[in-house]
Amino acid sequence: MSDPAPERSNFCYRHPDRQSFVLCQRCGRTICGECQTPAPVGVICPECMREQRASAPRTKPAVLTRVRSAGRRGAPVVTYSLIGITVAVYLLQLVPGLALTDRFWYAGVYSLPGNFEPWRMLTSVFLHSTTLIFHVLLNMYTLWIFGQLLERFLGPTRFLALYLISGLAGSVGVLWLGDPRIAVLGASGAIFGLMGAFLVIQRRLGGDATQLLVLLGINLVIGFIPGFNIAWQAHLGGLIGGALVGLIFVETRKRDQRGLQVGLLVGLTVVLLVLSLRYFFFPIA
Repeated sequence: MSDPAPERSNFCYRHPDRQSFVLCQRCGRTICGECQTPAPVGVICPECMREQRASAPRTKPAVLTRVRSAGRRGAPVVTYSLIGITVAVYLLQLVPGLALTDRFWYAGVYSLPGNFEPWRMLTSVFLHSTTLIFHVLLNMYTLWIFGQLLERFLGPTRFLALYLISGLAGSVGVLWLGDPRIAVLGASGAIFGLMGAFLVIQRRLGGDATQLLVLLGINLVIGFIPGFNIAWQAHLGGLIGGALVGLIFVETRKRDQRGLQVGLLVGLTVVLLVLSLRYFFFPIA
């Protein structure tokens, strides 16, 4: 006489051919070794595990949490991020074979209809000369000084908008005033934009801007000295763009003017984008 067949309850509910005597701690169903997930007490089945994960509170990445926490404490997160990105890009520029500099610097020829690469107008802002480390060090030091001041005053989103619009304006200045065959790179246009915005805001709010005016004057004059190889066109374009952004911020700083502020910033960006199409309207003779 053969042994009676084992009870079906002693088989895994997901694999009926596998006998087991282990039960899910939550629902009580029999589960084999493949279906078991360790729990604080006992094991649980795949379905209960899915339900537990679905009902568990979602957690944010630790890096994102720390960044937001730093922002709430008033730390200039965007300024530090821009410096970090620029330094990382600079190190990548030093890697042989990547040709990062050639791929992302800007010259007027990259705005020609048959050679149109408009992203270079912004990517060039994050590049610096690999033969002169003083270039990136000076720009990052200036960004660190003015970035902390302006980001705390404007907030991270407005500050980032100011930096990017100023950088774009600097490239537009190169496009209209520079030799289209000469490539440029560096954050100087964006940084001059920060100084232009700071100057406008300080003047509008009644602050003393004499020292900043002197600093701006010296830097602009240096750009015109032969042999320094400085793109004064980017400095001038960034300065004008940043000053316009600063004027928009200071004239629309009331809470009920936020919509107007965004509209004016978008309008200024559209104007710069239209100006970046110069050779579509005025081809090189």
